[in-house]
Amino acid sequence: MTEMVYGSVPTASGEPIVSKWWRTIDKWTLSSIFILFAIGLLLGFASSPPLAEKNGFSPFHYVQRQIFFGSVALLAMLVTSLLSVNIVRRLAVLGFLATFLATALLPYFGTDFGKGSIRWYSLGFASLQPSEFLKPGFIIVTAWLMAASAEINGPPGKLWSLVLALAVSVILVLQPDFGQACLIIFCWGVIYFVSGAPLILLIGVAGAVVACGSFAYRASEHFARRIDGFLSPDIDPRTQIGYATNAIQEGGFLGVGVGEGVVKWSLPDAHTDFIIAVAAEEYGFVLVAIIIAIYAGIVISSLQRLMLERDPFPRLAGTGILAMFAIQAVINIGVAARLLPAKGMTLPFVSYGGSSLIAGGIAIGMLLAFTRSRPQKDITDIMVGRRR
Repeated sequence: MTEMVYGSVPTASGEPIVSKWWRTIDKWTLSSIFILFAIGLLLGFASSPPLAEKNGFSPFHYVQRQIFFGSVALLAMLVTSLLSVNIVRRLAVLGFLATFLATALLPYFGTDFGKGSIRWYSLGFASLQPSEFLKPGFIIVTAWLMAASAEINGPPGKLWSLVLALAVSVILVLQPDFGQACLIIFCWGVIYFVSGAPLILLIGVAGAVVACGSFAYRASEHFARRIDGFLSPDIDPRTQIGYATNAIQEGGFLGVGVGEGVVKWSLPDAHTDFIIAVAAEEYGFVLVAIIIAIYAGIVISSLQRLMLERDPFPRLAGTGILAMFAIQAVINIGVAARLLPAKGMTLPFVSYGGSSLIAGGIAIGMLLAFTRSRPQKDITDIMVGRRR
């Protein structure tokens, strides 16, 4: 009965690692990620040729790069999902320290590629955005600290994690990257809530975020311009939001037809931040609804598995990664549909982008490792461990 309730999967002694992995993995989430990547390639064939032509490359230059980076990302996801929870935690802590240092050094060694925010390292053949890799590492460290704080005589992990979240947010704001900073705070709040945070404290954190947003609005002309544009009842048709909104309207229910869309010739970020506009214009609401349903399915499937987990660390870490994955999708689609203020954020596994694809692959690999079916400790064993 315990195995039926808590999802324990009996394993044979000496069973091959791959066989055990296949029996215990969340196959729905795994297959959904591959489907999202396939959809991303399909949309890449439609959206990237105009940009490639503008930059003097072959028509499918960016599609070829997406295939390469996507293959690395999917391989990283599969390898990470094979690892045990303890190994994932150890590697994530080391990765967080390295990416935190790399993000902090961006003002001295990074570049902005003419976009106004220093967020990348130029590697010659490609660019690296360390903040993409920082996010999953931060979530793992935060979950570890909060899980440790629940132990008897444990450290003040919740306080330490808050200090860490503020430090990471400050570094991101200095780039400036207010969107990623808000994402860090949001993920911290989700993990804190799941770990049993008092509601009054969460309200206080929300108030602090609003206060910081008000300060950013007054201090940053770029930030204020985006908020004003979102609140304005009129849309300038020559802006990215204007082009995206028009494309979604033109697409209707079934779209204008494969290759018949025109928004890709107007939007410089059609293959990244506004990929959903290309999908809506050429394939209509049908494809957009399928994409949203896939993301929702991943969230529901993963949450069902995490609810069965008795060990607090994988439960908190998995929830945090899932929150990051879901909110990025919500922000990307919401911005294109003008439901949220403009914010440059990729659509996970669909948009073009080396750093975001590979970091996303590692993050989902961690989620798959945390949601694998495993024998659960008896509740008395957990309580004995806490008393120690």
